Amino acid sequence: MKRLPDTELEVLKALWDCGPDTPRAQLEEALSPFGWASNTVNTYLTRLVEKGFVAARRDGKLNRYTPLVSREDYLAFDSQSVLSRLYGSSPRNFVAALARGGLKQQELDDLQALLDELNGGKS
Repeated sequence: MKRLPDTELEVLKALWDCGPDTPRAQLEEALSPFGWASNTVNTYLTRLVEKGFVAARRDGKLNRYTPLVSREDYLAFDSQSVLSRLYGSSPRNFVAALARGGLKQQELDDLQALLDELNGGKS
């Protein structure tokens, strides 16, 4: 797997939201806030198909698209990529950078709850 440009990721996110076997018209409607021309959407879809992230099938005169990579799998991959590239593969360095940006108490409590959960309920 490789990291996607933001524009292609937006198309993939729309497909995740729409579900498998999405007609082209439905996808374009979901992407309408971006104001992209139909040809632009087609270019992004073609790239995603070539990269193996999306399957396309012809249904009469329509094209239908299905994501081949789940949101969870991509997020796990992308998170590891960011962690490696920017924080030396250190979750501690990542959290420290977040903390320097200012975390609210609720966010700290949420992080602690997650750590407790990952640690089997131990504090």
